Amino acid sequence: MVVRGIDFYSVCEHHLVPFFGKCNIAYLPSGRIAGLSKFARLVDVHARRLQVQERMTHDIAHDIRTHLKPHGVAVQVEARHLCMAMRGVEQKSADVVTTTLLGAFKTDPARAAEFRALVARHDD
Repeated sequence: MVVRGIDFYSVCEHHLVPFFGKCNIAYLPSGRIAGLSKFARLVDVHARRLQVQERMTHDIAHDIRTHLKPHGVAVQVEARHLCMAMRGVEQKSADVVTTTLLGAFKTDPARAAEFRALVARHDD
């Protein structure tokens, strides 16, 4: 099961400026499932905290693993950081991509490749 393109807005704890983007989530159920809106709510809960993108990605994956106990979880966050655009190197179009793979997505390269293919950016 994959939910792709969950929008979020957050604030970097290092620079106190926003970062925003999309979160993609996949999990392999092992009996327990969740309604699709729960994934968007979970991303929103984590995005409302001061944080770094890497920890947000990790925490979303671990919450899904803790509550649903699936065979595998994969979370990818792609974000634009205003600290990169507004200050320092002033890279306005650079994106940061972080991924956390757990369970079958971590141990089975075919599952990980399938996740990456399903969430690959599709610009329309």
